[in-house]
Amino acid sequence: MFRSIGCCALLALFATHLVAQDKLKGPPLLRSAQSGAWSSPKTWEGGKVPAAGARVQVREGHAVVYDVDSSDVIRSIHVGGSLSFDPNKNTRLDVGLIKIQPGDDASEDGFDCDGHIMELAPGKVRPVFAVGTQEEPISAKHKSLIRLTYVEGLDKLSCPAIVNCGGRWDMHGAPLNRAWVRLAADVKKGDAALSVDEAVQGWRVGDRIVVTATKLNDVESEVVTVTAIDKTKITFEPALTGDHRGHGDFRGEVANLSRNVTVESADPKGNRGHTMYHRGSTGSLSYAEFRHLGKKDTLGRYSLHFHLAGDSMRGSSVIGCSIWDSHNRWLTIHGTNYLIVRDNVGFQSIGHGFFLEDGTEVYNVLDRNLAIQALKGKRLPKQVLPFDGNEGAGFWWANSLNTFTRNVAVENDRYGFRYEATQGSQLKLTFPIRQPDGSRKLTDIRTLPFVRFDDNECHCDGLYGFNLGEGVNRVGPDAQHPFIIRNMKIWATHYAFRVQTPSVLVDGMKIQSNYGVYHPNFDNHVYKNLSIDSTNTEPFNRGHDDLSIQFGGLTVENLTFDNIRSGAGMPLVQISDHNPTGAGITHLKNVKVANWKTTKGAAMVNLGGGPRPEPKTEKGVPIYLHDYFGPGKHAMVVSTRSPEYKADPKGYREEAKLTGDESRVKEVSNVVFPKLLDPIDDLPPTTVITHVLKTGSKLTVRGTTADNGAVTTVTVNGQAARALAPNFAEWEIEIAEAKELRAHAEDAAGNVEKTPHVVSR
Repeated sequence: MFRSIGCCALLALFATHLVAQDKLKGPPLLRSAQSGAWSSPKTWEGGKVPAAGARVQVREGHAVVYDVDSSDVIRSIHVGGSLSFDPNKNTRLDVGLIKIQPGDDASEDGFDCDGHIMELAPGKVRPVFAVGTQEEPISAKHKSLIRLTYVEGLDKLSCPAIVNCGGRWDMHGAPLNRAWVRLAADVKKGDAALSVDEAVQGWRVGDRIVVTATKLNDVESEVVTVTAIDKTKITFEPALTGDHRGHGDFRGEVANLSRNVTVESADPKGNRGHTMYHRGSTGSLSYAEFRHLGKKDTLGRYSLHFHLAGDSMRGSSVIGCSIWDSHNRWLTIHGTNYLIVRDNVGFQSIGHGFFLEDGTEVYNVLDRNLAIQALKGKRLPKQVLPFDGNEGAGFWWANSLNTFTRNVAVENDRYGFRYEATQGSQLKLTFPIRQPDGSRKLTDIRTLPFVRFDDNECHCDGLYGFNLGEGVNRVGPDAQHPFIIRNMKIWATHYAFRVQTPSVLVDGMKIQSNYGVYHPNFDNHVYKNLSIDSTNTEPFNRGHDDLSIQFGGLTVENLTFDNIRSGAGMPLVQISDHNPTGAGITHLKNVKVANWKTTKGAAMVNLGGGPRPEPKTEKGVPIYLHDYFGPGKHAMVVSTRSPEYKADPKGYREEAKLTGDESRVKEVSNVVFPKLLDPIDDLPPTTVITHVLKTGSKLTVRGTTADNGAVTTVTVNGQAARALAPNFAEWEIEIAEAKELRAHAEDAAGNVEKTPHVVSR
């Protein structure tokens, strides 16, 4: 039937349908008559200012300034033109739905606006909803509050909400130099003041702050209110109920939850609100507070949600925000690339906190975010990846081709950091993944390494600090593109590091935990500069724990054990029993042991506790300690149950503190310390312009570049930018005003970014 109707007739039929639907839902639509103040009758058709219960439309071509502080609940607002908050006044808007979308469709649905929104036509101006701008954020003198309030007649599943359907939504509060800092000294139970490691700017008396937990299963993170600030000293009330560690390598954090620009649910115990950006939208958020949001156990209704945007939102960022008391995650990145997420605080979420949803997300940057208390939730109905139990991870992802730097996870229910990609009979993890040249290629996402994973930290998490790839079924990157993890700290957790993928390079990891390297899949694993401190059992576990199986090579160089507490039956390094590939072999070099608190008969290398099935393979798994008996004189330690030892035990002996009741050593020479990985850099950098600020005839352009190697140059319109952070993680340049900005980068390996970020002005 529809094939015989012309395009214009179809449009007319659709318009008639919308009008009919419009009449069915709520009061008549109150539309803007011209640009002006929200409070001015002249701004509105009929000369009537929107009142409680109104359905409002800011029409295309009109710029309305919201200038009131009112508790009247506006039913819905469709922004087809521009609606901005007055930066010179305190403002409050209670509303059921804000939808930013081109055109005249003021219907009150549209949650799935990616299904019907059209690309912005040439010459059309994008609709704008702005609470402050990057150039002029809402100053600390004023506050702007949006209270998402359910209104009878709206869809309870999707409202209340802010939904950006192809428009621009900007929200920028008064800047802070840091959203969170670290303690500079211990604080004790009963203290009402603390010291932090750098002076805070923009923090104010009356702000809510969180002092994070520093003991596992003991004192929880505590929320207090600031009463005074003097540079690095913060005074607060009430006094603390427990101790918090603030010295040495392992220290707690202090996070500020308060901002002067806020989105909240009016009824946190009832129908909560949510926010989202759809494909083709633009806008950024900085120093804003999102509290009491997220619809519990509901797919897609998160506190802050970037939904299937692909590359279309390149340039958007979330910086310095606080997202807390969420019933459904803090920040969800779903099918979206190139998002910059920096210096945010997430506190108390049901389900995973910073969450990359379906495994297609690449080239996003999560930098210096703090995740506190992501709590166990339920699997969500019709969720994209069925294997995700939503058990409470500070950071969760299924595709590692992203950047994770300087993030900290604290006191999350199950995981600090969790990479999970479990393929099943009904789910194949081969997705069309964006390539550096912009094309897409079907790729098993389990084979993708990090762009960068540096300087991350986790402590006091319920079960695992960092669980890397449990469920990947031994599928991972290759030896030239391994997972590279640099300078990570894991402390005050139960299991510190569970690493299940092949091809992993760990450099500079510090562990202080009940268990150290636990349940590993040793297969082309390289550890450098690893320290394990204060474990009470299994500092360095055998392959796959009780399965006691090692599939490939392991090298560990510069390994330090300090303050280990273990009985005679628990060695520092456990021997694996089974070697099904014949390639299972371990090489240790420069092992140091200090303050070993143990009983007589303890061994550095021995079989571990728990079930120990008899070896079923032709070869055992020898462990070589290079130069143990002097230069070129190596110790080869084997299990007394290994086929090699049983076949010819001659030449093996006991060695105090090295071998135990089920291990023996032989001195050998001419054993090469192998090179298991050969990382290459063939990935170009990725660049995002995040800020364009105009001063006179000049533009100040700022951005972020990410790369797996060393970035040498970032250029904008052919001119070199200067680095504001190491490796151009943040950069800036001042150039003459231009209608188009083109930014790209090059790295030390000669890789040139093939898809520069282009911004038209």
